Parts: sequence; C-alpha cells; structure tokens
Amino acid sequence: TLSTSGQESSLDYGVAVLATGAKGLEPSEYEYGSDDRIITSLDLDKMFIDNDPKLESLGSAVFIQCVGSRQADRPYCSRVCCTHSVDNAIELKKKNPRMSVYILYRDIRTYGERELLYKEARELGVIFIRYDLENKPKVTVNENELLVTVTDHVLNQPMEIQADLLTLASAIIPRKDEKLANFYKVPLNDDGFFVEKHAKLGPAEFATSGVFVCGSGHYPKPVNEAITQGRAAAARALTLLAKKDSLFTSGTIATVETAKCSECGVCVSICPYSAPYMST
Repeated sequence: TLSTSGQESSLDYGVAVLATGAKGLEPSEYEYGSDDRIITSLDLDKMFIDNDPKLESLGSAVFIQCVGSRQADRPYCSRVCCTHSVDNAIELKKKNPRMSVYILYRDIRTYGERELLYKEARELGVIFIRYDLENKPKVTVNENELLVTVTDHVLNQPMEIQADLLTLASAIIPRKDEKLANFYKVPLNDDGFFVEKHAKLGPAEFATSGVFVCGSGHYPKPVNEAITQGRAAAARALTLLAKKDSLFTSGTIATVETAKCSECGVCVSICPYSAPYMST
C-alpha cells in the first residue's frame, strides 16, 4: 500500500529496488549555526547555483574536512567530501585567483581520476593543512571576525586564519529505515546502511529474493557510482521480470545425511527454532 499526498493506493509488484538515499549531517561543532559565514558544502553549492554575489567579494575561504565522519560514533568515511571540497575550492579560485583558500584535512581521498582535481587545486594555489583527530581546528566568532586556529603540520606551530567563509564538509548519514528493512527482511549494518548479498558476487541485490539495492542507502558514493549501481539493480530486476508472469518458490529445507552425522547433538542445542532432534 502506497501513500501519496494523503491518498492510499494498492500496487502489485514483482521486485523491489530500495533506493532510500542518504542525507547530510547538520554539524554540531565549529560554531555552526552561530554565524551566516559558517555553512555546509551543500550550502556552498546553492551559492554557486544562485551565483551569489558574496562569492565575488571573499578574501579568504576555509574548508574543514571530516566533520562528523571517521570518529567514534561514525567511523566510516563519507567518500565524496574531499572531492567535493577540492572541486569547490577550484571554483572559488577561478572566480577570484587572489582569494586565499585553505583546506584543513585529516586525509585527502580523491581516488582515481579525481586525483587530477587535487593536482589542479595545488597548482591554483589552494593551501592544504593537515590536522589530526586529537587536535581539531578551533573556530572563534567575534563581532567582525571569523577566526580558525589550526596547528601547521609542517612547522608544528599553531596558525590563525581570518576567514570570510567557513565551509564544513559534513558527513553523509543513512536514513536508518528499520521499518523498511524489517518489512523486506533485509539487513542494516551498525551504521544504518543496507548490506548487500555479497560485495563481489551480488553488489546490487539482497539475500532476500526479488529485493535489490542501489545508491547512498547502500553506502556513501559519488553520483557516477550510484548511477552504475542503479543500472546494475535494474538489470538484475529484469532477469526476474522478463522470465514469466509468476514464479513459484519454496522455502529452504535442511536435511540430515544420517551416514555422515556423528550424533554430537550440537545442532540440537544451538538451533533457535528447535528444528533438529535426536531420533531414537
């Protein structure tokens, strides 16, 4: 039963593709929300789309990576943040080559051909400063100043950056739709992302027959990978839909090969369903 704008309708279907997506974390650190100059990567994207005139007047811009990622409560890497920030830093430099642009990072992960973006950013003069989890940057908001303090990893000395714009590369977090997962009998990992049947042999399907997965609900991924997995899920779904109008399946039944059974009784003691038993 589907509900759209308060209207319910019933739908008969043969397969299901779970593409729940993910969302950006709303930061709770680095003074986010206390000043209009402190924004997220998605906010900066909107400024580019709207061609915001504020971007033309910036004298300095700072990006802080791994905001909410790769820490105790969220140990995974959100994967797209580094490329996103490097790409935006390049756009800022192209708008105003004299602008000072800094990226404060823990590890830069612009894998594959995205490494060329990192190289281009360096050539344009974007400054990369590494920090560690135990010594995060500190943000101070005064009446007219936005100051970012970070320890220079080369000089091992603290440095203070006066920023006109601070962009936080916040984590990608799953929707953790346990109700949907329980309905389709598919697993979620500890972080709340869907777990596929097999990373190599079944990357777009679940162990539950007829249910497939794609997109950031599976794990954080860039758009091109989401599209590829979406096509894979559609192709696998078609292998079922193209066969016939209906498929008949039966439950998996375990049987005991008495000639090989040593009658140790372990299966009887650990089975939560009390299915096996010792025959007399």
